[in-house]
Amino acid sequence: MQTTFSPEQLADPHVAESEKILRKCVHCGFCTATCPTYVTLGNELDSPRGRIYLIKDMLEGGRAADKEIVTHIDRCLSCLACMTTCPSGVNYMHLVDHARAHIEKTYRRPLPDRLVRALLAFVLPHPARFRAALRLARLGRPFAGLFEGTALKPLAAMLKLAPKTVPAASPASRPGSHAAKGVRRGRVALLTGCAQSVLDPAINEATVSLLTRLGVEVVVPRGEGCCGALVHHMGKEDAALADARRNVDAWAREAEAGGLDAIVITASGCGTTIKDYGFMLRLDPAYADKAARVSALAKDVTEYLATLDLPEPAKKPGMAVAYHSACSMQHGQRITRQPKELLARAGFVVKEPREGHLCCGSAGTYNMLQPEISARLRDRKVKNIEATGAALVATGNIGCITQIASAAKMPVVHTVQLLDWAYGGKRPAELSRNG
Repeated sequence: MQTTFSPEQLADPHVAESEKILRKCVHCGFCTATCPTYVTLGNELDSPRGRIYLIKDMLEGGRAADKEIVTHIDRCLSCLACMTTCPSGVNYMHLVDHARAHIEKTYRRPLPDRLVRALLAFVLPHPARFRAALRLARLGRPFAGLFEGTALKPLAAMLKLAPKTVPAASPASRPGSHAAKGVRRGRVALLTGCAQSVLDPAINEATVSLLTRLGVEVVVPRGEGCCGALVHHMGKEDAALADARRNVDAWAREAEAGGLDAIVITASGCGTTIKDYGFMLRLDPAYADKAARVSALAKDVTEYLATLDLPEPAKKPGMAVAYHSACSMQHGQRITRQPKELLARAGFVVKEPREGHLCCGSAGTYNMLQPEISARLRDRKVKNIEATGAALVATGNIGCITQIASAAKMPVVHTVQLLDWAYGGKRPAELSRNG
């Protein structure tokens, strides 16, 4: 794609980076075939190619975002299926991240939209606030219908997605060390995260249980917290970079104190962002090198488990499992083989749903900010999953778990919970509740 940025514009390193990305696009349109919003809505401006044109026009003209641009950028899930498909290596992720930051700085959203986004940014990245909000949501659920058809319809989506019960806070989320059992084979830090630690603390508990049983010491460093993905995808770059710096400091201290083989992440959406810390902080001389080292250490839990010499499973459940590959896993991190191979080795029969490349519609806060499109994608995903005839669903991202479970008739569990069970840990509670 030909560009006409001025030398003055290219002096801005963010614009210069986006210009490089834009010039790689050859207008081929391969991305349209795998873009969930284009497949769902059929609008060229809701395809990656269409959004690239809008972003180019906005940045090249050096102008503020307008309502049309904001509408189509907001509809992007950041699923990154376009990057998997693109033959030219266009880094759409970094381009749309820049566009969102530009929108946040130059566009004044309507008041209801600003309020909803401010609420999400204030609550979701903070476990204590999120836990309190979920308890309040139980009281507000009967009134969800009052917000439907209004500018505050995202509040209705929030109330509907809120679980009926909120698990107690888990000791696995507290700073500390969990000793390896037997001979120590490794030492890792565990990202406890924000939303996942509140919605389903059993995921991190299963991770600690499995890894320590395999001889890996697991530490939860003091000071780590939300990875910054939630605010990053809303264009709130200052908040996202502050989260990144805090985590880089916490993990760098731990690596220097006792050494780390990996930073293990159990939410693939977080993993995609943490693996990008090196890029996000590349312009900060105090953090660029440290952030790059942290990104290199970041591993999805299945990615890390695949490097270990695993014993024979304690039991082979033999259950048919539909494996849903989260977009942040398959497109963001390009991890496709390891989770399925681990499940098969543990004695599960792995089924792959049709249209596995299409997003389930969760995408961080997307299912609250774009509930209609999200629901259509969820229903399409659930239909394909149920067509496999599997007894349950396994996936590696809490957003996908919440989204799919809101419509599926079968239990939805994290991959690591099934692996922990097969290798001698607890049977996942979701399986017991569903028979």
